[in-house]
Amino acid sequence: MTALRIAIVGYGGSGRGIHARLVREVGLAVTAVVTRDPGRRQQAASDWPGARLHDDLDALVAARSGYDVVVVTSPTSLHAEHAAHLARAGIPFVLDKPIGVDAHEARAVLAEAAATSTPFTVFHNRRWDPEQLTLAAAIARGDLGDVHTFERRWERWRPQPQQRWKENDVVGGGLLLDLGPHLVDSATQLFGRVTSVWAQTRRLTTPTEDDVFLVLQHEPGGGLARSAHGVVSRLWAGSVVGAPGPRTRALGTRGAYVVTTYEQDGSPFEVLDSGAPEDSEGWLARGRERTSVPRAPGGHVDFYRALVAWLQDDGDIPVDPADAVRTAEVLDAARVSGRDGRTIHV
Repeated sequence: MTALRIAIVGYGGSGRGIHARLVREVGLAVTAVVTRDPGRRQQAASDWPGARLHDDLDALVAARSGYDVVVVTSPTSLHAEHAAHLARAGIPFVLDKPIGVDAHEARAVLAEAAATSTPFTVFHNRRWDPEQLTLAAAIARGDLGDVHTFERRWERWRPQPQQRWKENDVVGGGLLLDLGPHLVDSATQLFGRVTSVWAQTRRLTTPTEDDVFLVLQHEPGGGLARSAHGVVSRLWAGSVVGAPGPRTRALGTRGAYVVTTYEQDGSPFEVLDSGAPEDSEGWLARGRERTSVPRAPGGHVDFYRALVAWLQDDGDIPVDPADAVRTAEVLDAARVSGRDGRTIHV
């Protein structure tokens, strides 16, 4: 059995910095890249000698024999268009999150792929975050008892916005579409279907929202936790946060799981505590008592390992696209709630 050959559409921040890095780590090769930017073409040629460089998606589709699966890392506003193009050609693909700018686009992508029986999955790689895996393990062990509240903050200090589409594209940019899919997907995996959404969104330094707060009500008994309580998730994403809060806090009847670090440009920083063992991830807290929690095994590279197993060995799909559609529906509700100032039922 030959190794999967990967084509990447877009070789910018996530295309090169995330996907290409993970592809190399899992032992696969990038054999084709779509980008017109001269600097990125040079980077791709240097990173992957022998890879074919294409100006657009049409040229990539025409050179179908040179790769096995396409990873789409183009700007969000192009996701649905590029996904439909690949689905009509019957080419398996990975779509970076979000699946589209709204639920309408998300459902259209799903329908197009179903109509042509084209395999595709969505890159919700944060399911493989150490804190997510460790929290899931703690819940499964019963360390927290019956969970009733989940909080996650993805906050950073970036008072001078970067000049890129994620900050400036009013259709496909903004933190609701950038970080929101990960936050919502993580919560629903743990605590089940969302039944209502209340949200605040603001534009402090950019044309798109750079300050987001979501309150999700989950169905009782849902997700991994299967909590008798309908868990409430409180989710933050912010770019102008000089004092980021603890990244994760899950509260239950037997204790709390707390991660007291945050990320700044991909590097971890401590917020409240130090002294945790290197092989731990967060704390189990009960009032003044705290115990470090062993880090669960796994990481983002496991998405690509699962991709190989799915496409070549009849393994489970890494991320069911239907999950991404439901996430898009929650984000649509958050957008309406933030605009109208009311709770939206999903």
